[in-house]
Amino acid sequence: MNELIEKSGTFLIDKPYRWTSFDVVAKIRSLCKQTLGERLKIGHAGTLDPLATGLLIICVGKDTKTIDKLSGLDKEYIATINISGSTLSFDLEKPIDKKFDYEMVHCDQIQQVLLSFTGKQMQVPPSFSAKWVNGDRAYHMARQGIDPQLKANEINIYELELLRCELPEIEIRVKCSKGTYIRSLVRDIGLKLTGGAYLSALRRTAIGPYSVDNAIKIEEFEEILKNIKIGK
Repeated sequence: MNELIEKSGTFLIDKPYRWTSFDVVAKIRSLCKQTLGERLKIGHAGTLDPLATGLLIICVGKDTKTIDKLSGLDKEYIATINISGSTLSFDLEKPIDKKFDYEMVHCDQIQQVLLSFTGKQMQVPPSFSAKWVNGDRAYHMARQGIDPQLKANEINIYELELLRCELPEIEIRVKCSKGTYIRSLVRDIGLKLTGGAYLSALRRTAIGPYSVDNAIKIEEFEEILKNIKIGK
């Protein structure tokens, strides 16, 4: 944290549940201004949905020049999926609107379906995403009942591991390329199993070589800033 004395640095933050990535940036910007006396340039290297937790890389000052490089790194997630229903957002932002029979699904079948999703492929982002469409965010359009007509993007899923199978819930570990939407992956897995699925929990565990195990919480960041102020 000594970098902050020079008003720059790269920090690993464990994003809280229901915070947007911008909420984290805004909070850290506010804390830095209180402590260091000026508004610093701050950004993040890879958006996390509000209902997700885990690793968010925050860059301050001159370190914001590395954001594009960091954003391009591979990502790793732990996702909890429910194959008994689906929602419009493919997570719990929206209520369950469809239910599916999963009685005939078995764990060996799930293993095979997961295997089919490894490697390079085309993926359509979820309508409730931050993708830009004709000058507007896709989620703004989706919330107004408008289909944003998103185009498929090429992604690469390097590893897809079944960690737990307690139907209708499964837990998977995903290592993937930049631009992969886990909610879209959940949608597509569900379509092959029961007709749909939704993401009930998501945690980003790594970005390239950076692990959430080395991340700090917002409260810890604030305490470190207080110590910097005391030591001035």
